[in-house]
Amino acid sequence: MRAGRFFTPGKASADGRTVTRVGGREGDVFYRDRWSHDKVVRSTHGVNCTGSCSWKVYVKDGIITWESQQTDYPSVGPDSPEYEPRGCPRGAAFSWYTYSPTRVRYPYVRGVLIDAYREARRVHDDPVDAWAAVVNNADTRSRYQRARGKGGLVRAPWSEVNELIAAAHVHTIKNYGPDRVFGFSPIPAMSMASHAAGARFISLLGGSMLSFYDWYADLPVASPQVFGDQTDVPESADWWNASYLIMWGSNVPVTRTPDAHFMAEARYRGQKVVTVSPDYADNTKFADEWMAPHPGTDGALAMAMGHVILKEFFIERQVPRFVDYVKKFSDLPFLVSLKQKDGAWVPDKFVTAADLGDEAEGAAFKTVLVDSATGLPHVPNGSLGFRFNDTGMGKWNLDLEGIDPTLSFQGASDTEPVEVLLPRFDVGQENSESGGVHRRGVPAARLALPTGERLVTTVFDLLLAQYGVGRDGLPGDWPTGYEDPAPYTPAWQEEITGVPAAMAERIGREFAQNAEDSGGRSMIIMGAGTNHWFHSDTIYRTFLALTTLTGTQGVNGGGWAHYVGQEKCRPVTGWAQLAFGLDWSRPPRQMIGTGFWYVQTNQWRYDRLGADLLASPLGDGLLKGKTMIDTIAQSARSGWMPSYPQFDRNPLDLVDEAESLGIEPAEYVAQQLKSGNLKFAIDDPDAKENWPRVLTVWRANLLGSSSKGNEYFLRHLLGTDNSVRAEETPEDERPKDVVWHDEAPEGKLDLLVSIDFRMTSTGLFGDVLLPAATWYEKHDLSSTDMHPFVHAFTPAIDPPWETKSDYDIFQELGRQVSHIARGHLGVRKDLVTVPLLHDTPDEMAVPGGVVQDWRTGEVDLIPGKTAPKFVVVKRDYTEIGAKMSALGPLAETLGMVTKGVAFSPVEEVRELGRINGVIPDGIAAGRPSLVTDVHACETILALSGTTNGRLAVEGFRFLEKRTGQTLADLALDNEGKRITFPDTQARPVPVIT
Repeated sequence: MRAGRFFTPGKASADGRTVTRVGGREGDVFYRDRWSHDKVVRSTHGVNCTGSCSWKVYVKDGIITWESQQTDYPSVGPDSPEYEPRGCPRGAAFSWYTYSPTRVRYPYVRGVLIDAYREARRVHDDPVDAWAAVVNNADTRSRYQRARGKGGLVRAPWSEVNELIAAAHVHTIKNYGPDRVFGFSPIPAMSMASHAAGARFISLLGGSMLSFYDWYADLPVASPQVFGDQTDVPESADWWNASYLIMWGSNVPVTRTPDAHFMAEARYRGQKVVTVSPDYADNTKFADEWMAPHPGTDGALAMAMGHVILKEFFIERQVPRFVDYVKKFSDLPFLVSLKQKDGAWVPDKFVTAADLGDEAEGAAFKTVLVDSATGLPHVPNGSLGFRFNDTGMGKWNLDLEGIDPTLSFQGASDTEPVEVLLPRFDVGQENSESGGVHRRGVPAARLALPTGERLVTTVFDLLLAQYGVGRDGLPGDWPTGYEDPAPYTPAWQEEITGVPAAMAERIGREFAQNAEDSGGRSMIIMGAGTNHWFHSDTIYRTFLALTTLTGTQGVNGGGWAHYVGQEKCRPVTGWAQLAFGLDWSRPPRQMIGTGFWYVQTNQWRYDRLGADLLASPLGDGLLKGKTMIDTIAQSARSGWMPSYPQFDRNPLDLVDEAESLGIEPAEYVAQQLKSGNLKFAIDDPDAKENWPRVLTVWRANLLGSSSKGNEYFLRHLLGTDNSVRAEETPEDERPKDVVWHDEAPEGKLDLLVSIDFRMTSTGLFGDVLLPAATWYEKHDLSSTDMHPFVHAFTPAIDPPWETKSDYDIFQELGRQVSHIARGHLGVRKDLVTVPLLHDTPDEMAVPGGVVQDWRTGEVDLIPGKTAPKFVVVKRDYTEIGAKMSALGPLAETLGMVTKGVAFSPVEEVRELGRINGVIPDGIAAGRPSLVTDVHACETILALSGTTNGRLAVEGFRFLEKRTGQTLADLALDNEGKRITFPDTQARPVPVIT
């Protein structure tokens, strides 16, 4: 130090330990400049990661320089860790996308196509006629289709590109029908206004929006199977409340980075963490124990754990809380009738109030149990038969009203042990590929009914038989213990999964024991590792059995917690009004994406797995000889699922035909279908008149990220070079009900439009590529199931180059279609086929689930019961632009419905007129404006009970009448609260409910 003073100027301390220097900071200038900024803007990222994190975006001289996490989340309170800071390294690097070499800066069109269109425009004054000249010329059409994916994209002005796109839509609607127009954009929650803009455009045209949650394999199919509804799971903060946590197929630190701290922190309060993953994933090092089943065998492991729980917590001893829970919150006490088969008995249908002689409305959907106090059958509240009719008003609840349901007939008087046959799919029968059969036993009772005596048992008794949990005095083959490799013991699962039997036994026991000790705070976080399987529904049902048997569902810190995709669009009511144009016309067309792609990419022509391969060996042969596409066709004509394109004729022309004959269009279509003069498009999907013609993809990379069977997309949908190597199905294995063409079509789509801010596979294969604004260049909204906040997107800069927000792009396309449609479409009536819908009385269309096909004469064609409903929708194609830009009158006149809950937003519409302003003239005169994305965001928030306290209370009041329960108190304190778009820009705002 002393010597240093000769070489480095500075003042040394008296003890010689420090040197103080002044000046010499010139080297810091670079860093001060790098992190200096002119303004900070709050925004978020519209990516399907489920994070939905609020970020500070820094701008200097009009350039986005960097971003950092916002830290102003409202406090959770003293008993839990806070949500903030939320973020991940991927989000911290997003600003690079704005100036990335892959950024799409200008509109592009495939060179071969734009040359042909320009040539046609020189001949034809009308853009629609020009487009017709292009696509009706087989050589021209084939030439630009074969060029897809091979480069050759050229810049074109916005005006010309919009004209081409609009002309393609008008031509398709006029000649084939609006149901040949399709839109694909996933995950509304990740940027609601951007999704709604395109969906509104497609829906007002009468086109079909394709689903995504099922197509991405993110939808947990077991959820609607078990709960009757899709995903509804706890926020990540609830992980903190769990005292036993299983991460099953969910690599939380990587895929849920902003939320992983809750899992890490909960260990410090004694939470046990178990990881279930075939590989040593990142979350494994957080765990106390690691179970490593072979990929895809998770269901076997969970079945064995369920075997242990049923045996030790329901049979060897009964945990009062578990028993009371399943009696009230599950179907385990309900009666199931048995029917004879092969000298034994098999489960048949639920016993219903209709079987007891009740003729009231909905009786066929009111399930029955036995009251243990009287031994008599009883119809409890809460089943589907109470939901929609007047007689069920106030009874759609789970109050047992003093009844003690009988869970099992074991040991009861007037019962008898009977042998039942149950299917198993771990092995096949001799000379069969469809699985084997268990011979087990259940206690059964004889129930006197008006139609005669019937042998019945409970769901719980059947469940024990299925799991192989034996009891004294019952016939059949039973495991001798956990070490017996009979289904579904721990030893059995070890042969399948590789997990030691003792470990499966112990973890199952611990999970249940913790639930007993903690009041249900055992939780399973599950994710893509277990959901992205063909048989994921069976895997998830085994998980849900664990959480239900142990009474964890509905308990803070307990139950299932599925996170795959940002599915939670919290202000869903307002978003749906905008997205599907419900304020102007109803119903919209919405198509099941998985079925659409399977059919339209012709993968069914290569599928050699018959539908009967999945049938139970105890079934009645309904699937025998059928292919997968045969079942899709049957479900379409029966109304079980949507199917677009609809018919082999233009639905606009069908209405004209009916009215010219003086017949109601719905009646006319039914007549034509029964006579065979009209057919569903699914009956012959390869016929030219039944092809999808125009597809618009935005906020998604369909071909690069989710086109399962990409080579079939390229060959059959796009008509370009491909790598299909599979052989088509041999003649004796082809569909029975669907027409087979010797030559499969190649290139069904006339036009593929991609809207994106980066060059993706879909853009490379598209015909038109439009440059979109990024998440730092537009106004929008984001929400997620991981936390309760609604986040805003705010532009840090204006869209650079020639980019535009998705919202502005579709607004302009709407105006362009309106202009071009004059002289071609005008006002037309569109016949829409509507499937039997969830959350409506349609759910009761088929009592007992008995399959009867009108086409085979088993039953008459009855729209809305044995077939889809046929609804006429009036469309004015010259006013699409005006309707895009204004909130229509149906929100007030017809109201809004979300999951069967009705709302009347008269006050909110009036207030929106004040906030957004109103349209001065035209068809939308006096209506609230939707001209800008800010207007759209305000509307979404105003029309949703999650963000509008008055509507929240109104919705709960509606449910109170149906359920007979007090519910409005959940929102009453916030009745005057209204979350506005500026609120979300100022800070993270928690929703009301």
